[in-house]
Amino acid sequence: MSMLFNNTRFESTSKASARLIRRCSLTAIALSCALGIGAQAQAPAQPAVAPASATEIAQPALFDAIASRAKLLAKREYKPLQANIPEALANMNYDQYRSIRFRPEASLWHNESLFELQLFHPGFLYREPVVLHMATDGPDSFVQFKQEYFNYDGPAAPLAGVAPNNIGFAGFRIHYPLNSNEYKDEFVVFQGASYFRMVGPGLAYGLSARGLAIDTAEPKGEEFPVFREFWLVKPNPTDTRMVMYALLDSPSITGAYRFEIMPGAPTEMAVEARIFARKDILKVGIAPLTSMYMWGENHTRFVDDFRPEVHDSDGLLMAASNGEWIWRPISNHRQLRVSSMLDENPRGFGLLQRDRDFDHYMDMEARYEKRPSMWVIPEGNWGKGRAELVEIPSDSETNDNIVAYWVPSKAMKAGSNATYKYRLRAMDDHVIENTGAKVIRTRIGWGANPGQANPPPASKRKFVIDFRGGELDNLSADAPLVAEMQKSAGNVSELVVRQLPDGRTWRASFKLEPEGDKVADMRLYLKLRDQRLSEVWSYVWYPDAI
Repeated sequence: MSMLFNNTRFESTSKASARLIRRCSLTAIALSCALGIGAQAQAPAQPAVAPASATEIAQPALFDAIASRAKLLAKREYKPLQANIPEALANMNYDQYRSIRFRPEASLWHNESLFELQLFHPGFLYREPVVLHMATDGPDSFVQFKQEYFNYDGPAAPLAGVAPNNIGFAGFRIHYPLNSNEYKDEFVVFQGASYFRMVGPGLAYGLSARGLAIDTAEPKGEEFPVFREFWLVKPNPTDTRMVMYALLDSPSITGAYRFEIMPGAPTEMAVEARIFARKDILKVGIAPLTSMYMWGENHTRFVDDFRPEVHDSDGLLMAASNGEWIWRPISNHRQLRVSSMLDENPRGFGLLQRDRDFDHYMDMEARYEKRPSMWVIPEGNWGKGRAELVEIPSDSETNDNIVAYWVPSKAMKAGSNATYKYRLRAMDDHVIENTGAKVIRTRIGWGANPGQANPPPASKRKFVIDFRGGELDNLSADAPLVAEMQKSAGNVSELVVRQLPDGRTWRASFKLEPEGDKVADMRLYLKLRDQRLSEVWSYVWYPDAI
């Protein structure tokens, strides 16, 4: 089922084709889409990973050279890369893998820059190592695997000496003095397919970003492009930003990527992606974000857990080109749900973790209140398309079941290419450009009144939406604030707005009586006479949610 309402498109399907991504094994998804990279895949006696000749080109022209290579690769038939990883490494268990530790003193650029890189050992789920290069003018740019980079402790001790020196690495993490000058914190990690994470000061890893998403939530199944090679540009000793490049490949598409990483409050990353279609692609997701949502304030089913909420993100925020800010709370539905917000040249979108109160999570280990938000700021002309939100049913917080990305309205055909530039911002919940009142919580319950003699059916729901911030802070309790509401289906009654006792929060509430099994797509915002004071609360209610 699909529908358009107020620039919103939403779909529902019960197909299990949308893949649920396990956060503990992100690179496992790459095993089914290993990639051949240029002539390397044709060599009869191929090492596990081999350097590429592209690094012999001067660094200022390196990005163009990688893009040319990606374009050429897209014209060739896709061939999986044959990674020759020793059986002992491929079959190691989790305890063994976590007992292999990188030695900090072996970090790239150790004591030579504010940035340092630590490398991940191949093996366990990470069976397809990536190629790392130093972006230099000479031929000796390949970062060679060395046993002495790692300590093989405890159960991993028998694995010392197993890996050959040409095996490559499973990925890398970047360190920088983010929180203090005395210690270099890990704040960016690239590991698995095209996944990467980043954080700002005082935050902990949560949601992930990706280089590209292909056919997410489509019946034929999702394809996961992979970063196969990276070129690292060594920063000067006092540089506060770092540049690197990557080659992306998959059965359907190739790409060249430039990343400029800027740690701070917030941490930002400028991304340029030049992508080339190898075949016709049904759906390309630009600037994809992947997160987890189990339950929260808007959950309508009982959960046998002491924690009130469990999620890495609690909503999708979009800055539309018409000036609107639209907030859509996330849900863990019974079935796969796909919803979209249509736009042309959006100003931004992202998955946010707005709830920052420990008492709302009560989890001393996970510390969900410290998980970062991720905000995408498009640059240049992105044209017409939609911000798409995918919500996958999940019964475990170890699953990443939320995906958001931009889908261009013009599909990519074989031989076509496109360039996208954007900035990623890792932060708390504060998008500085969003200055109006914000939705701080959404609660849903039965629409009956206490003690009602003839209560309505359970399908009648009461929605309570609380707003705070912006000009609401300056209003008295008797200000004539009202809620402007639109809906696609159902009957709404008892729509009221009132100030809460704290004197800062304003509550809009109403009751919805659905029309049979019709989906209700709703929009609501607060206004004072003709002045809009809040962002738009956007919610899709599915009758099977209870």
